[in-house]
Amino acid sequence: MMENTVFMSFTFYSTILILKMYVVAIITGQVRLRKKAFANPEDALRNGGLQYYREDPDVERCRRAHRNDMENIFPFLFLGAIYSLLDPTPAVARIHFFIFCVGRIIHTIAYLLRLKAPTRSVAYSVAQLPCFSMALQILLATTPYW
Repeated sequence: MMENTVFMSFTFYSTILILKMYVVAIITGQVRLRKKAFANPEDALRNGGLQYYREDPDVERCRRAHRNDMENIFPFLFLGAIYSLLDPTPAVARIHFFIFCVGRIIHTIAYLLRLKAPTRSVAYSVAQLPCFSMALQILLATTPYW
């Protein structure tokens, strides 16, 4: 597997994306603490009282960014892993992985910093292109076996 340069490239970009998701989770926790908005009563009690057992728009924004990551990065992990097994051209595969990774990073920055529209939507759409490309190539490669 270490000889598969496409898979190693996929592993690199996937790890960057997973680390990005951890960062968003940490940011969410920090915003919860700063805004004193806790999802569980025991956390609110530990941090000042039940009045802090509440929702906050900034915390919810972080949670939506994290959920959007899960909805998009998890499918990428599947598609990229299978695509890597199809023996694609390494440079083309790397471009797929890079575009998705950069698109997701820009999407998260746009989400958390409330960048002007359509920054987030464009980043989302651009990041979807390599996923659709990989899915189509997987389908074309596996159609004879269905």
